Amino acid sequence: MKRILLFVLTNVLVVTVLGVVASLLGVNRYLSGSGLNLGALLGFALVMGFGGAIISLLISKPMAKWSAGVRIIEEPQNADEAWIVNTVKKLADKAGIGMPEVGIFEGEANAFATGAFKNSALVAVSTGLLVGMTHDEIEAVIGHEIAHVANGDMVTMTLIQGVMNTFVVFLSRVIGFAVDSFLRKGDARSSGPGMGYMISTFVLDIVLGFAAAMVVAWFSRHREFRADAGSAQLLGRKQPMINALARLGGMQPGELPKSVAAFGISGGIGQLFSTHPPLEERIAALQNSQV
Repeated sequence: MKRILLFVLTNVLVVTVLGVVASLLGVNRYLSGSGLNLGALLGFALVMGFGGAIISLLISKPMAKWSAGVRIIEEPQNADEAWIVNTVKKLADKAGIGMPEVGIFEGEANAFATGAFKNSALVAVSTGLLVGMTHDEIEAVIGHEIAHVANGDMVTMTLIQGVMNTFVVFLSRVIGFAVDSFLRKGDARSSGPGMGYMISTFVLDIVLGFAAAMVVAWFSRHREFRADAGSAQLLGRKQPMINALARLGGMQPGELPKSVAAFGISGGIGQLFSTHPPLEERIAALQNSQV
């Protein structure tokens, strides 16, 4: 319930902020009695599309900490925590990035990385992962998350999401305006958007939003293969990552907050909307790689 409430509240605040920005820039006045101002609409679509994605990226670390209940390891309290911190440090140095914050959260087997910048990221692992895997397998999972950070996946996913959001906002309103104009053809008394515009835009936002989500999920699946290969390269061998993926296949994966679900070690629903490829495909790709 806490995660759902936080997700809804965050989205309301983001939309409110973007609405204010669009108003200040004047790009929210793309509809007038004389027709559709495509320049203003494009500006509005860019603000709404990229603005939300960028804000989500910038607040990703504090959001992940709060929603997943991550405890940051400031000073290791035992040998296991010291090993986790040292492992993250070793792999971060190999990857050429700054030392991420390291955290632990309660839950079934999973891990994630997040953050707006390569040199100030967060890598967190679950208690279920620490209990259910060997040190070699945990190291491979951490390597996978470090590879996400080193590859700049957080920023890349933000840019792709921004492009898709912009596409949805712009196209849905252009089509909505065309539908509304057709339905009210010959009505000289009409001014401003009508019911046809409202309904068409609402429906198209949903339909095109699903199409955009498929594109984003497709790219997310593609970069999971890269992160698996990146882990194998950081460790100098691929077997630990293969073993970790095989182990995950026999475990119940932990649920992650929506804001970081794409950067977990496993997750996603449905073939078209899944952020991660099937474990069997990831294992096969590693087995056939030259690492």
